[in-house]
Amino acid sequence: MPRRGLILQTRTHWLLLGLALFCSLVLFLYLLECAPQTDGNASLPGVIGENYGKEYYQALLQEQEEHYQTRATSLKRQIAQLKQELQEMSEKMRSLQERKNVGANGVGYRGNKEQAPSDLLEFLHSQIDKAEVSTGAKLPSYYRTERDKGTQYELFFKKADLTEYRHVTLFRPFGPLLKVKSEMTDISRSVINIIVPLAERTEAFVQFMQNFRDVCIHQDKRIHLTVVHFGQEGLSKVKSILESVTSASNFHNYTLISLNEEFNRGRGLNVGARAWDSGEVLMFFCDVDIYFSADFLNSCRLNAEPGKKVFYPVVFSLYNPAVVYASQDVPPPVEQQLVHKKDSGFWRDFGFGMTCQYRSDFLTIGGFDMEVKGWGGEDVHLYRKYLHGDLIVIRSPVPGLFHLWHEKRCADELTPEQYRMCIQSKAMSEASHSHLGMLVFREEIEAHLRKQAYRTDREAGG
Repeated sequence: MPRRGLILQTRTHWLLLGLALFCSLVLFLYLLECAPQTDGNASLPGVIGENYGKEYYQALLQEQEEHYQTRATSLKRQIAQLKQELQEMSEKMRSLQERKNVGANGVGYRGNKEQAPSDLLEFLHSQIDKAEVSTGAKLPSYYRTERDKGTQYELFFKKADLTEYRHVTLFRPFGPLLKVKSEMTDISRSVINIIVPLAERTEAFVQFMQNFRDVCIHQDKRIHLTVVHFGQEGLSKVKSILESVTSASNFHNYTLISLNEEFNRGRGLNVGARAWDSGEVLMFFCDVDIYFSADFLNSCRLNAEPGKKVFYPVVFSLYNPAVVYASQDVPPPVEQQLVHKKDSGFWRDFGFGMTCQYRSDFLTIGGFDMEVKGWGGEDVHLYRKYLHGDLIVIRSPVPGLFHLWHEKRCADELTPEQYRMCIQSKAMSEASHSHLGMLVFREEIEAHLRKQAYRTDREAGG
């Protein structure tokens, strides 16, 4: 009996060994079958003697592009799923709230949507319906998102012929919407000190004063103008323009400061801000080639708050009218050029020169950096100081603020970084991509038109 068990154990051992060898053989054949075919004459990419041509790299690029497109599609699908799950969670929370109110009151749910809204779109519609009137001013509203908290909405409503605004602040954490505050904001006594640094450009100043007269003197009537002029050339002309406009309109709220030195925008704005000696005031740092509306001035008042907020609007910069309206004999008047179109201008999101802020905040943060000389850079330094400080920076496009085109000269005295920024600004301000393309390929287009005309004449003669 022990001998029979020993024989059975030996057979089992050999059977397992045979199965192991068989599996190893099958695995070896599988690897041989799946191994990629190699070409003895081909060489690896990136080493000397490679034979890969343009088609190979195009195929690689196409493969990578397909990979990223697949990845993007997958991410979009995941985002859609997350949105759906968030909506379902919101519905569940609303259902739980209704049950809670039923249990507490013993009656059906009659909760006030203003007190505990759970759907953003529904709540905003209810607020707009209550604030909507047949006539009134259209004001831009803003929102800002904190990555780890949620989204805050600043809404402004105004009825016609009133100087008070309804300011509604909403905050939506990553969950149901919360109503933070709803208050009346009176800006009827808010004076704006518009500070304009200037050197020579008297023709542009004439156009600026026309806009200033129409908007600030005739409409807004709560403005003080501070002009900081550099150098003696053109100073008498500037004085004459100011006296002509102010005497005709009986307007005397202006200050002209003359500096007999080289133009420096940051220096001019610093001097203009410190020249004000009547306490706190809201300042608008402006350039002579800026066109603004009365609605923008109100946006300036509503979005800047001492010790809390500074306003950096994004300006719409107009292209060269000689290029935009090349098909016309003469470009239209400036007022007719103020349209937001792709071929007429662009949003100057890299510019930080136009800003609304209170004098106390400007002085507290230290003003402009006086080490910056020449063109550009001082406004970016100030903007970054606010970003790193405690105040909230409101940054948003504004419909009523335009930068009028003017010929730009990049001086040789600029630093390499300033010169690069100047050339970049000059190139972007000239024309749209399509118009620049027409200028670059003008000779090719004209040659094509000549050939077409010759062919047409030849066919007509034959």
